[in-house]
Amino acid sequence: MTQPLALVLYEKLLPGSQIVNRLQDLNYRAQAVGDPSLLVECAEQAKPLLIVADLQSGRENVLSALTRLKQNPSTKHLPIIAFAPEDTAELRASSLSAGVTLLVSDTAILNHLPQLLDQALQVE
Repeated sequence: MTQPLALVLYEKLLPGSQIVNRLQDLNYRAQAVGDPSLLVECAEQAKPLLIVADLQSGRENVLSALTRLKQNPSTKHLPIIAFAPEDTAELRASSLSAGVTLLVSDTAILNHLPQLLDQALQVE
């Protein structure tokens, strides 16, 4: 059986590399994406099962990259688990409009990754 692929979009080494390692521990193949502008192209080529994205980036607005991902016919079905240091009402609203499936804090994602994966991958 092949391992499912997760694309992990992050810029900061921590917690990004920790999430990649944790996904690998959970028998996922994890491919890091460092540039939000490459997310849609990477997703089209790699055909991941889901996206895990750090909403903090110094290069580009990650939410706009996630919006482009959800607007693309070949990637719009992908569940997205996004994380950020703080969960504000404004961030929650903008992430939902961008198509984020789950929004969690950067500490919660590491502590509850198996449960978050199960929740994001539930078929409705």
